[in-house]
Amino acid sequence: MEILVAVDVSRGTLARATASGLEHVDAFGGDPVAAAAEAIGAGVRWIHVVDLDRAMTGVGRNLATVRAIAALGCHVQASGGIVSADAIDDVLAAGAERAVIGSGALEDLRGAGELIAMFGDRVAVGIEARGDRIRARGAYHTDLGLGDTVDALVVAGAERFVVTAVPRVGSLSGPNVDQVRRVVAGGRPVIAAGGIASLHDLRLVDETGAEGAIVGRAALEGALDVRAAVAAFA
Repeated sequence: MEILVAVDVSRGTLARATASGLEHVDAFGGDPVAAAAEAIGAGVRWIHVVDLDRAMTGVGRNLATVRAIAALGCHVQASGGIVSADAIDDVLAAGAERAVIGSGALEDLRGAGELIAMFGDRVAVGIEARGDRIRARGAYHTDLGLGDTVDALVVAGAERFVVTAVPRVGSLSGPNVDQVRRVVAGGRPVIAAGGIASLHDLRLVDETGAEGAIVGRAALEGALDVRAAVAAFA
C-alpha cells in the first residue's frame, strides 16, 4: 500500500481547514516545501498537495507550491477544488502527475465523465463522504448518494478514487473503513483519507484493499513515524 503525505496550502503556506475557516499550521515554519522534503526523506514517493484556496473560494493561488514540490523529484497528486479542464491543465503543467477531480464536479456526472475521458489515468475522482452521502466542502455544493455515484463513475470510466471521510479530517480519530470498502467494491484503485493517525489505522485501510492512504496532520505533527509506516507497507 502506498503512503501519501498531505500538504495543505493556503497562499503558499501550510494551513488547515476548520469549521471556523482556514488556520495557519506552524509545523516546518509553515513551509509546505520543507514539509514535503521531510516526507520524501522518510521514503514517501507521493505528496498530496491540497490547494485550500481553490477548494474554499474556487480560485487557485498555489501553483508555485505544486511546482516547487514537484521539483523535489517526487510524484505530486494535486487536489482542492479542481472541477474543470483548465484547472487540471494548470496543475499538470505545474508538475503534478495526477489531479483529483473535486466532488464539486460530480453534480454534473456527464461533465465529470468528459473530464475522465479527456485526462484518463492522470485524474482521480475525489469522493468527499459523510456517511453514505457525497458532500463537497468549501465553494461547491454537492449532495449525492455514495454507492450510486461511485457505480455511475465506474461506468463513466473513472480509473481511481480518492475517498475522504470528511468528518474525520484532522481529527486523528481513525479511518472510516466502511466507506473505503464501499468505494473499493467499485473495482477501481482507491486511496483513503481522513483520520489516519497510526500504523494500526494504516493496517485497517490496507485490509480494505485500498491501494493507498493519505496521512496529513499525523505526519506533519509527528504523531506518526512516517519512515516506519513506509517501511511497514513497502
